[in-house]
Amino acid sequence: MPTRSKLDNPVWHSLNEAHRRFALGDEELKLYPPNVSPFVGINSNDKQVLQKLDNYIQTNERFFIIGDLPDAPPKNYVVHPVLICAQMVQTKPIEMTPTEEIIYLNDDYNEPLTELVNLVQPGYFRKDTRLMGDYFGIFKEGKLVAVTGERMRMDDFVEVSAVVTHPDFTGRGYAKQLVAHTVNKNLAAGITPYLHVAASNTPAIALYEKLGFQHRPNISVWKMNRVV
Repeated sequence: MPTRSKLDNPVWHSLNEAHRRFALGDEELKLYPPNVSPFVGINSNDKQVLQKLDNYIQTNERFFIIGDLPDAPPKNYVVHPVLICAQMVQTKPIEMTPTEEIIYLNDDYNEPLTELVNLVQPGYFRKDTRLMGDYFGIFKEGKLVAVTGERMRMDDFVEVSAVVTHPDFTGRGYAKQLVAHTVNKNLAAGITPYLHVAASNTPAIALYEKLGFQHRPNISVWKMNRVV
C-alpha cells in the first residue's frame, strides 16, 4: 500500500519520483522549472535552506511551498497569508456514466487550456504545466468549457488538479464527469489520486465527499515572492 505520509510533502516527493525529470535543486530543496510549475519542495530542517532559493528564483517571481516552512524566509522574500487546503484521497473507482464527450487535450489545446484554467484559478497554471500529466476537457459551442487534469505525480500518487469550468457553463455536472474520468484512469493503473481544495470552499469539498474522496489532515500552501 502506498505510504500516505508522502502526501505531507507532495512537491518534494514528486520531484524525487515520477517527476524527477523536471527537478531543479539539490538534496534539501527542489523545484519545478518556472515555465512548468511555481512549486518548491523542501526536505530539510536547516534554517538556512531557504537562502538557496536565490539560485533559482528571479526577482519578483512568485512561487508556492506546500506543507511546513522550515523557518522564516530570508529578508529578500515576502510571505503572503497562508492558504489552508483540504487534502483528499480517492481509493475506489467513481461510478459515473458520462453524458458528454471527454477529449484528451494534447499539445494542440495548450493555449485554450492555459487560458481557461487561469481565468478560473489564476496564478498556478504555467505555459508548460500540461507536461506534468494528462488533461481532459469538454467542449461546447466550439470552445473548451471544462477541464481536469493531473499535476504533481509520485510513483504511486497523482494529484487531480485544474478542476475548472467556465463561469458560463457551471452547474451542468461537467466537473464531476471529468474528475471521475481522471480518477478512474489512474486507479486502473494502480495510482492513488488525491487533490487539494481550499478549506473554505465548502461546495467543492461537499462534491468531492459525495464522489468518495476521504479527508487527510489539512495542508498549508505558502505563497511567496522574491523582492530583490
